[in-house]
Formats: sequence, C-alpha cells, structure tokens
Amino acid sequence: MIYLGIDPGLSGGLAAVDDQGAVVFAVKMPVTERDLLEALQPCAALDGPRARAVLEKVHTMPKQGIVSAFTFGRGYGGLRMALTATRIPFDEVTPQKWQLVMGCRTHGEKNISKRRAQQLFPSVSVTHALADALLLAEFCRRCHVRVERSA
Repeated sequence: MIYLGIDPGLSGGLAAVDDQGAVVFAVKMPVTERDLLEALQPCAALDGPRARAVLEKVHTMPKQGIVSAFTFGRGYGGLRMALTATRIPFDEVTPQKWQLVMGCRTHGEKNISKRRAQQLFPSVSVTHALADALLLAEFCRRCHVRVERSA
C-alpha cells in the first residue's frame, strides 16, 4: 500500500510513503492538471486499492485577493478530481489535526514542519514545498495502518 500526502497550493507538494514509512516519491506540486494526473497515475487503483491519500483541508485566507482565492479553489478542486479520477480514496484533514499527531504544531511557522520532516526522513532533502506533504503522507500511513491492523 502507498500512502499519499497532499499539501495543496502552488507552493505545496505531493509525497508518498510505503507500508514501512520509506519515501516512494516527493515532488513539488505539479503546475498543470495533466502533470498532476500523471504524478498520481502510478498510484491509481486499477485492480483494487493500491493507495490511500490525505489532502490537507484548507480554505482561502482573509484579505486574500479574488484572483488568488479563485486560483487556489480551482487547484483544490482539481486535486479532488484527480484523486477521484484515479480512484484513490482520500480523506481531508485540518492542519491542526495532522500537526498534533505528527508532533509539529507550526502556528504558521514553516521551519517547524521542515525540521520535523527532516528528522523523520533524513535521506530526503526536505524543502518547504515538500515538508508538509511528507508529514501528511506519514500521518496517512500511521492512521491507516493502525485502522487496518485493528480491523
């Protein structure tokens, strides 16, 4: 099973870890819809579940411009549709929830999540674009492995 973490937005990223927590891939958020679909395609559920995803549940910010809010909403909807099209089941989770579980409450300070991701994945060159995606993927793995083992 592959566990995906998705940090939406142009400055976000996609990351995947396997059952053991090893990084399968970590990439900056694809720019086009085609690139996004191609990035998710290897995890597509063709003959049964191969992946599970967690999408960070976010919203527009106060004082965010109209064009910026529209662009962000369009991208978020595109992520949901790409996951649906590839038949990858997903959950949405608030930053507060996953950060609490992962031990890195950031309160908006990106260096906190970057440090935590680097601790968990020392073989990866963690950037701000990849940090949250990696932590979301590990959050997904921890939550779903626990559920699958108790079932």
